[in-house]
Amino acid sequence: MSQSLPGDDAVEVDADDLAEARAEASGVSVAARADAAADADVADEPPAGPGTAPSGTSAPGTAPKGSLWRDRNFLTMWGGQTLAQFGAQISELAVPVLAVLLLDASEFEVGVLTAANVAAFLIVGLPAGAWIDRMRKRHVMIAADAVRALALATVPVLWAMGVLQIWHLVAVALVLGVATVFFDVSYQSIIPSLVRPAQIGEANGKLQSTYELANIAGPGFAGWLIGVLSAPFAMLATSGTYIVSAIALALTRDHEERRPREDHGPLLREIWEGLHFVFTEKLLRRIVGTTGVSNFFSTMSWTLIPIFLLRELGFSPTSMGVILSLGAVGGLLGAIATPRIIARIGEARAIPVSALGFSVIALLLPVAAAVPAVAFPLMVAQFFVSSFTVLLYNITQVTFRQRITPPRLLGRMNASVRFVVWGVMPISALLAGGLGTWLGVVPTMWIAAVGQLFSAAFVVLGPFWTMRELPDAHTNAASSAD
Repeated sequence: MSQSLPGDDAVEVDADDLAEARAEASGVSVAARADAAADADVADEPPAGPGTAPSGTSAPGTAPKGSLWRDRNFLTMWGGQTLAQFGAQISELAVPVLAVLLLDASEFEVGVLTAANVAAFLIVGLPAGAWIDRMRKRHVMIAADAVRALALATVPVLWAMGVLQIWHLVAVALVLGVATVFFDVSYQSIIPSLVRPAQIGEANGKLQSTYELANIAGPGFAGWLIGVLSAPFAMLATSGTYIVSAIALALTRDHEERRPREDHGPLLREIWEGLHFVFTEKLLRRIVGTTGVSNFFSTMSWTLIPIFLLRELGFSPTSMGVILSLGAVGGLLGAIATPRIIARIGEARAIPVSALGFSVIALLLPVAAAVPAVAFPLMVAQFFVSSFTVLLYNITQVTFRQRITPPRLLGRMNASVRFVVWGVMPISALLAGGLGTWLGVVPTMWIAAVGQLFSAAFVVLGPFWTMRELPDAHTNAASSAD
């Protein structure tokens, strides 16, 4: 799924709750990111190596276990990311509003714009993972933030000059997409170099809790800001938050070690090593199947959501922001509930349960068009349940991925997964634009909803129901040897 993740204690994951869930689930308590997700692996620490602090030691700039609130190094990075995540919500609403209402984009043009935003995962996703494994991830993130800030700042300039066209937005989206590939893959891999292994879950929980809070407050604020400043100038706010994020990252210190040059192989071989790791791990292969199919069909819906809400249902940008904000509450509650759900049903079973949830609830999107009188509450319910179940799914599966992957392969593993599960998205967006033009918006959303029903099959029909915990690195290595 191309979506969110965690926290506890209403804002962050509580360490005691995680430990309790870990003990009861015999495997993993979690809190995490996205887009992404996290690792709350409290007991089974990964082996020491490049980019990982040895067990029982504190990495430079980190405080003892359970005291990240007193770790100024981590708090600096966390503060920058909190503001950037909030700012990202502004541009995520401003761009489709600008395209649909101010530039009068067609269904196909909206499809091209969406495809441009995620095309980089298909085009440069795999080599990006290999390159990132050779570089300092924090430095990559700083450069990516700078590029994103500059690219977004060109939009209001072109608008003020009276020359902005939809194809300018497409070009900006392409640049943003490439920068985001490098940022996101690095982001998913940097936490082990900032904190001790036993603090990974707490750190990711704090990062993801603010991500979810940004999802809740951001769209509503973005709708208001767009009404005050107009969509093009509201995007300057996002550009500013990326600058602050880059500064915060520059002030952050990590203990990541660059891989020695003698460990660098030919680029194609390193790419293959990442793909081979992902597709030879049986459980991970099924998870990638469900995530990829779900992303393909959910992207068809999301591509047309701006037209669906703003034109078909006649909602205002402010109403659209409120729907997204209320729906995002489900993500925060899902993050809070995840450790308890895992403790109750087990980590492994949480995968098919959550997949069933977000695949079935997708049907409410086209249903809302059939009953416009109750479209608003139906849309809120759909986004709420989807966010909740996606959080449960993403937290669990990304934690599993982080736990079983050797540190030297983290970048390539994440890039390989993203190549598949996000690489389908530009294809889906273009298809949505074509089908929306040919069949109409609502019929296309029916096709997407029905297709998403089948995405859960990979994990629902797999061995997850017979397990309680997902394997760790050691049991995974043993099963691979068999």
